[in-house]
Amino acid sequence: MESENLVKKELEELQKQLGKKQHFEGAVSSLKSLLQRAYPSASPSLRKSFYSVICRVSTVLKTRYTAPGFWNAGLGLFEQAHMLVSEPSEKQHLKACIAQAREHLHLEDNPSQALRPTENNTSGGYLFEGHLTVDPEPPQPQWLVQSNLLSTAATLFAAEASRSSTENDTMPDNAANVLEELLTRLEEVVPLMVDDGPVAPRVPPASKEVVAKLPVITLTEEILAKLGKDAECAICREDLVLNDKMQELPCKHTFHPPCLKPWLDEHNSCPICRYELQTDDHVYESWKEREKEAEEERKGAENAVRGGEYMYV
Repeated sequence: MESENLVKKELEELQKQLGKKQHFEGAVSSLKSLLQRAYPSASPSLRKSFYSVICRVSTVLKTRYTAPGFWNAGLGLFEQAHMLVSEPSEKQHLKACIAQAREHLHLEDNPSQALRPTENNTSGGYLFEGHLTVDPEPPQPQWLVQSNLLSTAATLFAAEASRSSTENDTMPDNAANVLEELLTRLEEVVPLMVDDGPVAPRVPPASKEVVAKLPVITLTEEILAKLGKDAECAICREDLVLNDKMQELPCKHTFHPPCLKPWLDEHNSCPICRYELQTDDHVYESWKEREKEAEEERKGAENAVRGGEYMYV
């Protein structure tokens, strides 16, 4: 009996740690070890305590945490618990938790990618607060995408020009129609070309130097009055109170510094409006510049075609 009381106290402490982002993954890992060690010989009362804490993990994931590392840790716990519990209703609920975690991690169509419970602690699947060490496949190079697009456009254009050349008197009259058809058919071709993989490079985290220089403000009564009664941190969903320290992004949205740091360790944008901060990735920054230039050129070309400026020579 004394032993079970100690286990219950440990479960209570682990449940408290689940609410702290920096302790969540460690608490889930400890809960898995405790589950494997104590659950098989536990009394019905203790088993209910285990199930209650596991349900708390599911609730925290669904309401507060979105990073893959958190969900990957939860998935391992749910799978292990599903193998141990015998109560039908609990087993069914854990099955639903597993399905939701797999869907969040985009594993529903590829079961072989899921980490089994026994592998989570040995494979090094994540580093810190949701940072996965396993990178996705590299994106298709932008130059290759553009080359394929130009080749396809040239093929379509040549085919139409060849068809028109057999009609000696109609080729000049068909010029505008050819260009309009080419633009239409390119809109059909582009989605087919990019279905095999992402064109854009993987979005890197925000620049550490930029993040370090973000201003920290203290909430005053005046600021809280402007924010309204329902003011909250958009990441942790906790209500803001007087004298809270908040970190401000250039878009003027503010967040608790401990909440914002893990987000900017993975993203380079504001969680609310997606305003992008500068990154330390020169390849990504160069890609953004090229995309801006390409977008301006594309708009210019569309305007020119509609205005009849592109003609056959």
